[in-house]
Amino acid sequence: MRPTVILADCPDYDVTRIARIAAAGLDQLHLTPSGRTLVKPNVVTGGPKFPHAHTRPEFVEGVVRALKSRAIGMDELAVGERSGITIPTRFAFREAGFMEMFERARVDYVCFDEVPQVEIPLYHPERLRDAIFVPEPVAQADFFVNCPKFKAHPWTTVTFSMKNYIGIQDDRHRMIDHDHRLNEKVADLQYVVQPQFIAIDAIIAGEGRMLTPVPFDLRLMIMGNNQVAFDAVCCHIIGVDPLSVDHIRLAHERGFGPVDLEQIDIVGDVTLAQAKARARGFSVGLIRVEDYFADTNIRAYAGPPPGDDVDYCWGGCPGAMEEAIEIMRLFDEGTDVKMPPTHIVFGRYEGEIDAKRGEKVIFIGDCAEFRGSIAGRDVEIESRYLDRSHKNPHHATHDDVFAKMGGAYWEWYRGGGDNEVIRMGGCPVSVAEQVLLLINAGKLRNPYLDADNTVPFTSCYLSWRTRQLVDRIFGGAYQRIGATPRGAARPPQNLPPADVVTPLEA
Repeated sequence: MRPTVILADCPDYDVTRIARIAAAGLDQLHLTPSGRTLVKPNVVTGGPKFPHAHTRPEFVEGVVRALKSRAIGMDELAVGERSGITIPTRFAFREAGFMEMFERARVDYVCFDEVPQVEIPLYHPERLRDAIFVPEPVAQADFFVNCPKFKAHPWTTVTFSMKNYIGIQDDRHRMIDHDHRLNEKVADLQYVVQPQFIAIDAIIAGEGRMLTPVPFDLRLMIMGNNQVAFDAVCCHIIGVDPLSVDHIRLAHERGFGPVDLEQIDIVGDVTLAQAKARARGFSVGLIRVEDYFADTNIRAYAGPPPGDDVDYCWGGCPGAMEEAIEIMRLFDEGTDVKMPPTHIVFGRYEGEIDAKRGEKVIFIGDCAEFRGSIAGRDVEIESRYLDRSHKNPHHATHDDVFAKMGGAYWEWYRGGGDNEVIRMGGCPVSVAEQVLLLINAGKLRNPYLDADNTVPFTSCYLSWRTRQLVDRIFGGAYQRIGATPRGAARPPQNLPPADVVTPLEA
């Protein structure tokens, strides 16, 4: 059938209502779950301080109920995810309320940071790499269900269905190419697998940011069968041209689906015009770092990343700093007062740095570069950027939050602590590392050591590390798939796999 997007009214997180809407959506799209069925929500983080960052567990529970009610020959059903900011996924699941849901719904769960990773070869000419790694359950899924959260994103404008794919990679591979080529990375991930069913949590959407979004009452449940068409309609709802979002444009150009509304069937009990009216005023939050920190004690400076084709690293360090400061504001209400006058520099910066004696000037990222005078002293910062062709995914290692803590403290005090100029390497420098940088600079509370979370966080961390060790000894950390894995994308088709039995065939 044609790419179809269903706009359904859903005023709250009533599980029964969500299940009924999802079942009707599956019927309308002629979809029948079968084989190895995997549901991928967005659980980038969770907890009382991040209530709108993730797909709500009630939403996923409703979708799971619907999948069970419509399944024929379903061998297994699981919910899988890799959380962000270097926290164990099982901790994010716990904090977001998913563990209780898994028991209620009697559904298995998979932490993608605890399972073998599979190498998927890529052949399209525009690829960033010849292969990428994803968790085995993703590569082997027969029926893939994408359950993202309807949110803005400070790096990619929006995070709807396609952008949710950044969570199908473990941290060690997720951070590779998570820079000014991030949209291209997201487009490359589309070749791994295409969802047969998409259901986005747009009941309470998140505007402005990704980890700490401002809640926006949208009261919608949106479903579809083609990611490009789906994301295009979501863009139109908030007044964004889908072709202005690079990962949507790239996937469209590569044949994954249409963006023209004339080529998309938009159905449901809410019209597109009504959905647009509900979303009026929605902010995507795509703000350059210099403007983000205006009128604060932090002064930001951003030059271009390596390469002549872009003037700003939207997918890398600057956006991570914006998320980092919002996290610190959640955990330490005195953040803006405690932060001393601080200057933070990204990319190849050629302007003036208006720092006074005693004020910190922090150069963030391997590509940071500067030659000039700071507070009357000549300063030269050389780029350490290593071209992506020299970064081998086979040698990628896990990002460990405690190692990051130690590294951040080491970088801070190796630079002298009291020195006015400090360099923090990495490409990118993650949100977690920049949180730790702010902690050091302003002597702020460490959210990773929050009293309410220390014991469960450490428990989840040790469980994660133990499972990794067992897998390394007995299972092997990597596998390779030479042929296209089950459910993998074969653009430009948008039909379910041939072995899916639809209600019409039944």
